[in-house]
Order: sequence, then structure tokens, then C-alpha cells
Amino acid sequence: MKSPSQGLRLPVSVIITLARWYVRLNLKLRYLARILLEPGGHRSRGGGVAQDNAQATAYREAANQGDAAAQYNLGVMYAKGRGVAQDDVEAAVWFRKAADQGIPEAQYNLGQMYRRGRGVVQDNAQAVTWYQKAAEQGYVAAQYNLGLMIANGQGDTQGDAQAVAWFRKAADQGNAAAQYNLGLMYANGRGVKRDDAKAVTKYRRAADQGNALAQVSLGLMYAKGRGVVRSDGQAVAWIRKAADQENALAQVNLGLMYAKGRGVAPDDAQAVAWLRKAADQGNALAQYGIGLMYAKGRGVEQNDLQAVAWLRKAADQGNALAQYGVGLMYAKGRGVGRDDTQALEWFKKAGSQDARAQYGLHLMTANRLDVAQDDAEAVAWRDCAVQSPQPPNMADADAKSPVARGDVHRDDGARRIA
Repeated sequence: MKSPSQGLRLPVSVIITLARWYVRLNLKLRYLARILLEPGGHRSRGGGVAQDNAQATAYREAANQGDAAAQYNLGVMYAKGRGVAQDDVEAAVWFRKAADQGIPEAQYNLGQMYRRGRGVVQDNAQAVTWYQKAAEQGYVAAQYNLGLMIANGQGDTQGDAQAVAWFRKAADQGNAAAQYNLGLMYANGRGVKRDDAKAVTKYRRAADQGNALAQVSLGLMYAKGRGVVRSDGQAVAWIRKAADQENALAQVNLGLMYAKGRGVAPDDAQAVAWLRKAADQGNALAQYGIGLMYAKGRGVEQNDLQAVAWLRKAADQGNALAQYGVGLMYAKGRGVGRDDTQALEWFKKAGSQDARAQYGLHLMTANRLDVAQDDAEAVAWRDCAVQSPQPPNMADADAKSPVARGDVHRDDGARRIA
């Protein structure tokens, strides 16, 4: 039996662990002392320069001793310019140190830095590498971004099935953007067998969380009767939710629903109002629609000059319908001087994309352009609605409307020292 003089002998691993805890506790106490004693230091995060300086100092002391959490948080401070001069290069350095020790937040942020070329040379392959390290630890934003990059073929990655797998992992954690993109994969049969009912289910989960792209997508599924019983009323309800969030795709579709009287009473003034909201965001289809409304005098006073102006805005973005429309205006001399050469050029621009333009081009070369303007517009309106989101680029992680935006330097406090 050991005498009291021999003392208690602990395994070396336990002694090392206790020493680390002692160092961390000491750092916490020193950090708290600064926060409490310095003017303004008692305020909450972001409450003042003194507090940021104290945080940065405490983090640096711990980071220099190899504390991974402190290294991560010091990286955040450099990335945001809090308590130190903003410096992406230094941010990347500290994120890497923490990432090498397995901190998922740091791995994710380092991936973000590589994807955006902040503090490092832009490198999608490196972004994928670091996203995957964080994703494999269950970090939801990394799972989503990894799926996104794979779906878009970035970083020498490929394989829609693999993208679906990562979207599913993030979706199962409640990530709305991943749920939306998973729905998009089902709707388009990418990486999975096309299944409209499953697409609707995924869209609805994201839409219920307020994801605008999911809301408009769900509305369009109702408008088309895909995966659900067709219901223009439900279509308008979901599309409106997204339109109220300033989603241009939803606004243009809501405008078209008003113009066509689908799910709502026909109202040309409302149609123009919603189309204009989307057009002001640069949506080419909306610009084309407003051009047609001016040409017809629907919801606005008829004005060929305005019609040509709006059609040209859309045409300059490569919208084939608008290019065809500009060609018709030149061919008829409406809003511009009649000019068969200009008409022919615009028909040529649209011809590779649109059968109506090919027909117009044929008539021009045959010297007998006699297409009725009303008929051409009727065909155009028929083909406009209802427009759907196109994959990919899928909802990027930095877009406002969808998803888990993994802002480059997310700091959720999970790894804060104190």
C-alpha cells in the first residue's frame, strides 16, 4: 500500500489534459478581467472597440499557444476587421492553423476563402477539399456548398449523384437551400430518377422556411400540375410569397398570372406593376413582357417608343422573344423607322434560339413579311408563362434568396474561448 508521502500518480495523458484545461481557464479569466475592467468592456459582442481589442488580444495569446478555437476566432477577427486591421491573408493563415487541427468552422471558412479568392489564390479544388473536411464532420453549410460545387462541376468534381448525397445530408439537418436544390434535382432528374412528387415535398419544406426560390418553384409545380393536382390559386399564393421577398422570377410569373387571369382576376395594371418590379432587377423576360404591354396598350397607355425601348433591353440580354419582337417593330416601322435590314439582323440574332424568328427570317428573305402583329404577340405570351428556375447554377450559397448562406466568415460562437 502506498504511503501518503508517495502522492497520487496520474497517467501522463491525464496530466497533459489537465494542463491544457488550466491554460484555457487562465486565458478565460484573463479575458474576462479585460472585458470587465476596460471601459465599455461589459457590453455584448460588437458593443465597442475596447471589447473587440480585448477579444483579439485574448485570442492571439491562446492561438500562439496552439489553441485551435482561438486560432479560428482570431481568423474571424481578421476577416471582419474586429480588434485588428482587416486582413484576409492573416485570416486565411489562422483559419488554416485551426482547420489543420480539425475545427470544422475553420475548414469551412478556409473553403470559402479559396472559393472567393480572398487572402489566397482562388482555387475551386482547394475549396472542395476543405468543404469536404468540414462536411464529413456534419457541418451543414459545408455539406450544402460541397453539393453545390459538385452539381456545378467545379473543383474537378463531377457526379450529380454525389451532389444529391451532400444536398440530402444538409437537407436532413433542415437547411432550406439544400432542400430547395434537392427538389430541383428531383424535378430535373439529375442524380436521381425524376420524381415530381418528391420535388414538391422538398420544395415545400424549404418554402415553409421562407426560401423564396422554393416558394416560386412550388408555385410553378401547382401551375403546371407537376407532382400535385393543378391549382392556379395555390400557384398564385406561393408565387406571391416569393414575389413579396423581391424575387424577380416570382414577380415576373405573378405578372404573367395577372395578365392571363390565372388564379386571379385578369388585371393588366397589376400585371404591369409586377413585371416592372422584376424588370427593374434586370429580368429579361419581364422587360420583354412590359414591351408587349406597351405595344398592345394593356395596363399602360399604348406607346411604341416605350415598347421598343423595353424590348431592346431584353433583346440586349439575349432574350430570343425580345429579339424577334424588335425585329417585328423594325419590319412594321413601329416605334422606329421601318428598316428591313435591321429587322433581318434581329431575326438572325433570335433565329438560332427561336422558331418564330426563323419563320420571320424566312418571310423577310422571301420579301413577304405579313405576320400579323397580334398573332405574333399571342404566341409569345403563350410561351412566356410559366417560367421555371433552371438548373444549375443552383441557388448559390451567397445568394440572398436561398439557402444557408455560409457567409464567408461565419462566427456562431461555437468555438469561442469565452
